[in-house]
Amino acid sequence: MEDRVTTAKGSPLGYLSDQETKVDLLNNEAIAKTIVRLIDETVDSAVTIGVHGDWGAGKSSVLEMVEKAFPEDGDVLCLKFSGWQFQGFEDAKIALIEGVVNGLIEKRSLATKAADEVKRILKSVDWLKVAKKGGGLALTAFTGIPLIGLDDLVSSSIEHVKNLVMDKDAREAAIKSIEDFKREKDDEPAGRSVPTEIREFREAYKELIKKAGIKRLVVLIDDLDRCLPQTAIETLEAIRLFVLWDKTAFIVGADEGMIEIAVRDHFKNLPEIDVASNNARESGQNYTRSYLEKLLQVPFRIPALGETETGIYVTLLLFGRALGEQSPEFEKLLALGRAALSKPWEGKGIDHDAIKTAVGDRFAEIVDALNMADRVSPVLAAGTKGNPRQIKRFLNALALRLAVAHERGFGNAIEQAHLAKVMLAEMFLHQTVFDHIATTAANSEDGICPEIALIEKVAAVGSTEPAPANDEKDGASEATNPVIDEWKTRPDVMRWASVKPDLGAVSLKPYLFVIKDRKNYLGSAAPLPSKLLALLEKLLGGDMSAKGALADVKNLNLAEAVLIFDVLRRKVREAPNFDVRPAAMPGVAVVVEAHPPLQGRYVDILEALPPDRVGLWVASGHAFVTEAAPKARIEALREKWRKATKNQLLRTELEPKRPVRGGRGHGNV
Repeated sequence: MEDRVTTAKGSPLGYLSDQETKVDLLNNEAIAKTIVRLIDETVDSAVTIGVHGDWGAGKSSVLEMVEKAFPEDGDVLCLKFSGWQFQGFEDAKIALIEGVVNGLIEKRSLATKAADEVKRILKSVDWLKVAKKGGGLALTAFTGIPLIGLDDLVSSSIEHVKNLVMDKDAREAAIKSIEDFKREKDDEPAGRSVPTEIREFREAYKELIKKAGIKRLVVLIDDLDRCLPQTAIETLEAIRLFVLWDKTAFIVGADEGMIEIAVRDHFKNLPEIDVASNNARESGQNYTRSYLEKLLQVPFRIPALGETETGIYVTLLLFGRALGEQSPEFEKLLALGRAALSKPWEGKGIDHDAIKTAVGDRFAEIVDALNMADRVSPVLAAGTKGNPRQIKRFLNALALRLAVAHERGFGNAIEQAHLAKVMLAEMFLHQTVFDHIATTAANSEDGICPEIALIEKVAAVGSTEPAPANDEKDGASEATNPVIDEWKTRPDVMRWASVKPDLGAVSLKPYLFVIKDRKNYLGSAAPLPSKLLALLEKLLGGDMSAKGALADVKNLNLAEAVLIFDVLRRKVREAPNFDVRPAAMPGVAVVVEAHPPLQGRYVDILEALPPDRVGLWVASGHAFVTEAAPKARIEALREKWRKATKNQLLRTELEPKRPVRGGRGHGNV
């Protein structure tokens, strides 16, 4: 299903709805058809079916397809409920039972055709409500345990009201309703009990089914895994009433894991159960699973999408948004997609030549969508674990951020492909990896994170082969960079780095601005952890204080060192003048000495200094820079300053040193 959102200028913006899909892009119709066939083949017996899958896997869409398979005027009556409908009720069991009964009566006009049965069954529902007032006896009423009579039940209900209802008027009204109910029951034959009430409820229910002229009642329950544990359990307990009743089928859409959590929450002191077959002890966790399996007899599990299936799904989503899901061209593409999904194990997506043939003259409208799908699908498949809802959310977020950037007049500063790759990193890489990328780019003058270019080179040739020698300004190859060494071990980073286009030479600052709705990397830095704040204070306390913190700085991991280095670098840039050494420079030197991988970044700081306004301090004090490439950059920088600066003192200080005649050491000339 596709909605169209209109921007301020009136241009359409494609938005992928998160509601139950009207077009099956996942080939889940096969599951729905199998469920419908099962219902048809077991029409004379009760059946309970579970449609399981993670949040966003497509359970609601499957239930929607099942519902559409049964026309309203057919011999199968389909009623649909959302677990959320019962969230606000005092007892979800009674709410569901009453909903099923009322739905059956209304959908088949039974109020007149079966007036006596309707009256009987509604009285039974009222009786259950009284049982609830009796202190939560609804569940035991259904199971028939304990066997209590109406007098005991009414007495218990009245005592319950007296003890718990504090408001006098409300208490008197509740007691009156219970007593009125008892008087009505007293007019009926003597000897009424809970089993009697249950038997009559079942008989009235069967008679309703018969007079409704249907061969099967199908009840769909969705969103049960979104409910509070109590609501979920009470809904399942209500289903138990119908489990053994002929002609009734329940189909429950729920994440098994969430329901198991609800069961554990409800049965807080689960006993261990003897398993006679192998003389073992079944754990509480196994009990919760057994509870669900016994209740839902036939489980259907919606599998997560693999990389090939994700690629096909993303392609169809973007094609539908570009062409319109009702267009004849999209119908042809959908057929191609379903054909490819029928053999996902072959690892083939939709053939590009077939796509061109299917859309004809409209191919130009989907070129961008096709390229986008090819780029992002591998990372989306891994990052979302094949979850359709998360895939839609990513594509929606991308479209909406592009629209906002357009409305704010960012123009050519934002390219869709670049933004997509940045967002893939933002959403699906480990937080520390993206934080490193974002903070490094945000704090550099050119907005570039040098590690991106290095890891993209590694991904391009394969991590098992040596990367090409690097001649960029940090001068270090990937083999000598511990950040890259760590990233190479992460499959998520390697998948992301292989996505085109490359970002190694792209300023990320415009893109960090676009995504700052989640975190602002370009504003004031996030507060440092308390451990780093205390260390930062020492590093800003002058030469002696900074040198005294060297051992503590060495104990930091590289990510922590980068965080504190970035704060110090920002303070260097904020210095009022550079005639004297900025207060943060001693701390910078200590951090770089303790963590040599930061030597290239130290040279970045020097290169950003204005040579005409810098003091003599910059000419020396770099002995801790020991790696060849950063040392070479410093020598080149000294030569550049010597030739370009108008600062005569600095030029003199930077002149090459010549030996003094007489062999008595060296001096400055």
